[in-house]
Amino acid sequence: MNLKNRIRTFLLVSSLLGSAWVVAQDSTTQNTPADNTGVNQRDRNTNEPTADQQKDNRSDEDITQQIRRAIVKDKSLSTYAHNVKIVTQNGQVTLKGPVRSDDEKQAIEAKAAEVAGKSNVTSELDIQPNK
Repeated sequence: MNLKNRIRTFLLVSSLLGSAWVVAQDSTTQNTPADNTGVNQRDRNTNEPTADQQKDNRSDEDITQQIRRAIVKDKSLSTYAHNVKIVTQNGQVTLKGPVRSDDEKQAIEAKAAEVAGKSNVTSELDIQPNK
């Protein structure tokens, strides 16, 4: 077998092994439940503000957008922190979801207070450290 054929064979085998590893990895992660499932049940309470209840007015949308941008811009925050729920209703902001530390919780609350005012922010953020 010449060098060109050996390289092709090597690449084919490497590709197949890589695909098998990804499939095996996916099958193990599918059995892992989301760790915020319990928190999402809280959101089913009709008295709790959720994103679909946010008014379709410009000022509430702008507040939510400004807070989201500030959070996502902060690369020191975890993916959990970047994905917290931000619900604005008549200028009142509710923050929900898991974060990894008290520092993250405080950082997000501060960013929201900077945009909406401290008295207009309700935090329902939960700290769920890495396991």
